[in-house]
Amino acid sequence: MVINTNTTALNAASLLQASSANLSQSLARLSSGSKIVTPADDSAGLAVSMKLGAQMGRVTAAGQNIANAISFNQTQDGYLQQVNTALTRMSELTVLAQDVTKSTSDRSLYNTEYKTLGSYITDVSTKDFNGVSLFAGTDLSVTTDSNGNTFTDKGINLATSTSYTTATQTDTVDTVSNAQTALTDVTTAISQLAADRAKIGTSEETLGYYSSQLTSLNNNLAAAKSQITDVDVATESTNYAKQNILVQTGTSMLAQANAMPNSVLKLLS
Repeated sequence: MVINTNTTALNAASLLQASSANLSQSLARLSSGSKIVTPADDSAGLAVSMKLGAQMGRVTAAGQNIANAISFNQTQDGYLQQVNTALTRMSELTVLAQDVTKSTSDRSLYNTEYKTLGSYITDVSTKDFNGVSLFAGTDLSVTTDSNGNTFTDKGINLATSTSYTTATQTDTVDTVSNAQTALTDVTTAISQLAADRAKIGTSEETLGYYSSQLTSLNNNLAAAKSQITDVDVATESTNYAKQNILVQTGTSMLAQANAMPNSVLKLLS
């Protein structure tokens, strides 16, 4: 029996230290909700989870871009619905102005209304969405994924397209002949408007598909990241109880091991 080196106490202290470290780690996991509290817990898992988290951020940003693009298209279509109403009325005026029972003064009144509606459409062509022109005819590249790939949102041109400007800025209905010409041009404008609204509808539909795709991807990325980082509370609670018991019993056994040299006193008495 030796006094200077208590091997039993040293072993007990080592085991107690390990149990205490495990208890602290378990407590940290339960309080944080994460299995990876420090990089040492799972260095490879931490690296993967960081990349997944960054991708989720980019996917969310792309989703916001798409949502804004859809709002842009919806704003365009809102204006074009009113343009359709104006063009429809203008087409009625071109026919009314061809009535042989109407006088020159009557046609002058029709012409005033016709020109006013044309000015309204011209004014609509200058509108913008957050500083971006709605009807300049410029294609927009909308980011659709975390890698920066884009979808081309085709532009609508109200400002300089002759399909619109001839009917809205040039034509008049002050004579039967002019009204006949205006009717042809307004009909062309209405056909172009129908094509443009269909184009907007196609863009909205496609962007909606991209949005749904990103939502699904983000959910799957979150699930994958959760498998790596999120703590299983039931399992970790069991481990916490186990380590807590080991710490308590280890403390008790260390006290017993430290008391063993006292038996030497019996040999000396």
